[in-house]
Amino acid sequence: MSASATATGARLKKPSWKDPRLLVGVLLVLASVAGVIALVGSADRTTEVFAAREPIAVGERLTPENVGRVKVRLGEVEAHYITAESGMPDGAVAVQRIGKDQLLPRESLGSVDALDRKPVSVTVREELPEQAVAGTRVDVWVSLPDARNGFAPPKLLLPGAEIAHVSSGSTALGSSKSTVLMVLVEDSQMPSLLGAQANEAKISVVWNPAGAAK
Repeated sequence: MSASATATGARLKKPSWKDPRLLVGVLLVLASVAGVIALVGSADRTTEVFAAREPIAVGERLTPENVGRVKVRLGEVEAHYITAESGMPDGAVAVQRIGKDQLLPRESLGSVDALDRKPVSVTVREELPEQAVAGTRVDVWVSLPDARNGFAPPKLLLPGAEIAHVSSGSTALGSSKSTVLMVLVEDSQMPSLLGAQANEAKISVVWNPAGAAK
């Protein structure tokens, strides 16, 4: 047999399981398959978290009536939300407004003692702009009664106050309609607002498109 025939036969020889090249190839295939399985499993991983069944105002306690559970894929941001595994903190209230169907961020929950703003009812007679809804901000102006049975020039009392809730109201005799706003007021601003209401001041609100306190 010639040398060329011998070389050809060596190249066509069936590989052995002890061949290092074959073992390396098998390991590479297995590693690739394992990586794909891990990637698919990670992408399909869902977490059960809490979500608002309806809008939740600042200061409102979280209960099974206004909070439900949903399964979502959160990935790396999971730590920022309240999960079913960690459980709902006892006595938790909303310290920020939570919209309907919104997931519950940890920063939106706290204790009653942690509230830096409290909802106060404000009644206005004039029609509100359609933008003045829960979650938006308004400037609250007051005009105190004067000695001539009129009202003093209005003064800005609450700049950029957040609306917690809006509802319709009426006068005691039901002869005219009004709007009742629940606005969030800081403790430092509370005496001025309550004093104005006690003195039967005329209260007006103006939608603040800036969306934040001045």
